[in-house]
Amino acid sequence: MDLSELLLLSLLALAVWFWLDSLKARETGIEAARQACIDEGVLFLDETVVGRALRFARDDEGHLRLRRVYAFEYSDTGDNRRSGSVTMLGHEVELLHLRPKLYVVPSSHEHTLH
Repeated sequence: MDLSELLLLSLLALAVWFWLDSLKARETGIEAARQACIDEGVLFLDETVVGRALRFARDDEGHLRLRRVYAFEYSDTGDNRRSGSVTMLGHEVELLHLRPKLYVVPSSHEHTLH
């Protein structure tokens, strides 16, 4: 086996690892989004997430991991679609964004925050 065959085989193995690793992270992201929708009492639409970003980041121990951001849609009324996202660092959920809430803070100027 010459060097070019070894390089090609290594690249193929890396591609297979990346694909399998991405499937595992995606499944974890789907479950996190599904559970968040249940907890908030909204409908998790399409039962899937879509990859939006991929980059390297360091975890709390300083290890280099892949940070993946997935988007998903949910509905709070059944007649609309709203966007949410789940950020994975490795195979752990780092951040989940769902259902921004409007808080009205009373002030002396009679303004509300939007």
